Amino acid sequence: MRRLLIALLFSTTTITSLAVNAQDIPRAAPEEVGLSSAGLAEVTANLQAHIDAGHIAGAVAAVVRDGKLVYFEALGQRDIETASVMPEDALFRIYSMTRPVTSLAAMILWEEGKFQLDDPISRYLPNFAEQRVFLNSSAPDMSQTRERVGDITVADLMRHTSGLGSRSSDIYVAEQVRLRSITLEQLADNAARVPLFEDPGTAFRYGLSATILGRLIEVWSGMPFDEFLQQRVFSPLGMTDSVFWVDPARADRLATVYRPASDGTLRPHEMEEIPFTEKVPLIEGGVGLVSSTLDFVKFSQLFLSGGELHGNRILQPETINLMMEDSIAPALQPIGNSGYMAASGWTLGGFAYALDPARYDHTVSPGEVWWDGSAGTRFWIDPVQGIVTVIMAQISPADGEGFREEFKNGVYDAILERR
Repeated sequence: MRRLLIALLFSTTTITSLAVNAQDIPRAAPEEVGLSSAGLAEVTANLQAHIDAGHIAGAVAAVVRDGKLVYFEALGQRDIETASVMPEDALFRIYSMTRPVTSLAAMILWEEGKFQLDDPISRYLPNFAEQRVFLNSSAPDMSQTRERVGDITVADLMRHTSGLGSRSSDIYVAEQVRLRSITLEQLADNAARVPLFEDPGTAFRYGLSATILGRLIEVWSGMPFDEFLQQRVFSPLGMTDSVFWVDPARADRLATVYRPASDGTLRPHEMEEIPFTEKVPLIEGGVGLVSSTLDFVKFSQLFLSGGELHGNRILQPETINLMMEDSIAPALQPIGNSGYMAASGWTLGGFAYALDPARYDHTVSPGEVWWDGSAGTRFWIDPVQGIVTVIMAQISPADGEGFREEFKNGVYDAILERR
């Protein structure tokens, strides 16, 4: 009954009223929310040092506390070759930071009663009904398989316990599971055709799950995935620059991806065969979005504001809490063998969850959620300190000599009033 009432709230009239762009996050001096202006100035200086050393070409970074934007800086260059200065509204390929956006969209439909979290996905995507499992996940062979035990559930997709592999796994590449030249429906059919790496619910495996979730959103909503995001997420939140391709009107704001050459200089590096300035058939809920720093600030702040931003309610507070809780069974932890993955859980919201902050290589709070993208973007949502931190650059590999970790450490060193 609760979900039915929620669904009624989202009548055509209500959705239309939400289409007005949300206002910007209000700005304030750092000291108003317990941060040091001098400390944040040091953060900027350190980030500039990474740019000067050639670790990254440029970056746009933001900090919000208690719903107020207290730090927002654009540094360096958007494109080195043309000497284009990095604008505040620069666009970045956010890759895996697309996943929590997809989870948010799915939970909108969950509140409306379109599905249950424990529903088998084969109920909506029948091609997954007879999917088998590789006998040897370390050396997958299409001719060496067994019957599957259990079904992939919607929750399995959200928490990456589906048994689906990574888009870059050798077998998926060989079988051409993921190509940007095919549709989302075709990708889902390809993923169903290739066996699973293990039985659903038996291991955490970071992979195609969020992209298949995007296909389910199309089935549940009766709308193309990108149109659903635009109407129910981006427009209500005022995320005006979150798109699946960069049209000509936005092209001069797209940051160039760089990779260090053997001599250490940054050289342009295209991570996809088809660039993001070309519209492709694949609308990908795992890695497909381009976005801006302020757009992702708005998205992140929604989770510290109980599902409502500037009067536009996207989700109920109880759903937001559910999305920010660790959802990985103790028997399946840790979700990784080294680094922060060995100290993290995973949530239904598509976030890593900080189980053991002491084992991280940068400052986090217990229960903080966050994730990043493979071209140098990252965000953190900290319910303990009431802080959202977002930093975006374009570098591959994404580490950029630790510029993201040092940025986060510097922000937390600037806290005057800890909670």
